[in-house]
Amino acid sequence: MTTRRHALQGGLVLLLAGLHQIVRGAGLVAVRVWPADEYTRVTLESDTALAAEHHLLSDPHRLVLDIAGLELSPALRELVGKVQADDPYIAGVRIGQYRPRVVRLVVDLKQPIRPQQFTLAPVAAYRHRLVFDLFPTQAQDPLLALVRDKLSEERDAAGPAAEAARSVRDALGEFIDGIATGKPAAPPPALQAKVDRLTIVALDPGHGGEDPGAVGPSGLKEKDVVLAVALQLRDRLNALPAMRAFLTREEDYFVPLHERVRKARRVQADLFVSIHADAFITPRARGASVFALSEGGATSTAARWLAQKENAADLVGGVNVKAKDQTVLRTLLDMSTTAQIKDSLSAGREVLGQLDRVGRLHKPRVEQAGFAVLKAPDIPSILVETAFISNPDEEAKLADPAYRRQLVDALATGIQRYFAKNPPLARNRQL
Repeated sequence: MTTRRHALQGGLVLLLAGLHQIVRGAGLVAVRVWPADEYTRVTLESDTALAAEHHLLSDPHRLVLDIAGLELSPALRELVGKVQADDPYIAGVRIGQYRPRVVRLVVDLKQPIRPQQFTLAPVAAYRHRLVFDLFPTQAQDPLLALVRDKLSEERDAAGPAAEAARSVRDALGEFIDGIATGKPAAPPPALQAKVDRLTIVALDPGHGGEDPGAVGPSGLKEKDVVLAVALQLRDRLNALPAMRAFLTREEDYFVPLHERVRKARRVQADLFVSIHADAFITPRARGASVFALSEGGATSTAARWLAQKENAADLVGGVNVKAKDQTVLRTLLDMSTTAQIKDSLSAGREVLGQLDRVGRLHKPRVEQAGFAVLKAPDIPSILVETAFISNPDEEAKLADPAYRRQLVDALATGIQRYFAKNPPLARNRQL
């Protein structure tokens, strides 16, 4: 009887605690805005799960969000000040108490959007997250953008080359106009020839946005280091004739693993290079590494551990599991071929050989494991760990601009050496 009484009392305490939580409402932990040309993400992090409804209005364009279980608070009002003037989608945010325990957010938009709303369960350092992703209604074609940027650099070329560049630019403009009006024609021969001659390298700075990646002893974030390296490497490769680098992200926002691969396939990349600066369970780990995909097991325990850690990035960064194309895409990404892995190992050996000139290697060979981001079935793909950010000495190097330049030199040289031995096939598919 005593045991039952204690159980009932305990249940009553839990019930009262729950009622108190309902009356008090959810407590906001943080509000964050991640603006980027590709999409803007708004995240509300709270100590309990939130529910929301949204709808779009036009003339002018607005996104209306009604969030249940919230009361106006200083943390929520901070959202207004976090909108940046150069945000491509959000002009401003207005907040009010729409109904008791329902807060309304009115997001004034700069252009029409395609919103996605989803929730994320607690993971890592995060509590419950309510996420709103604001996508453009029509995404830019990345391959056309690459070609257009390359042609724009030739605008001031002299003599016959200038005339040829102008004719291709004109053809490109007509082709893009056709896509915009829903009446795309076949790519003009001059444009197709220009695309065929380009060697395209997809550079993938790991993590980003909600996902900081590994964090060094002094607070240096992996996502910031690898983006800085990738941007410099892009400039180096773009300066080479007939080569163009494409970044899976150019700013501080999160890109799901499968989306990184999809982007590389959309630009018909000839090589995919994912750039990281990871941590290990001990600060003594040091040295650069290069990885390729494995059809079987990992080549070492450390490689398996690292692949599992990197493959969990989607949980931290926040993926909308209800997105329609994910199941089909993930099935496709399981079709990686032996030929792709062979080419990946060749590229990895060239890059690893150059990294050996910069500093210490963690392993003297290209390792293999089941990295999800390396599963493009038709693109040689490698993952480069530039150093261990968890090692104090290597974290200091990664923060040094001079050392980053050395890394960029090594990566660029390794990529050039790979293509010198393995010229890419003609890009003869339709744009």
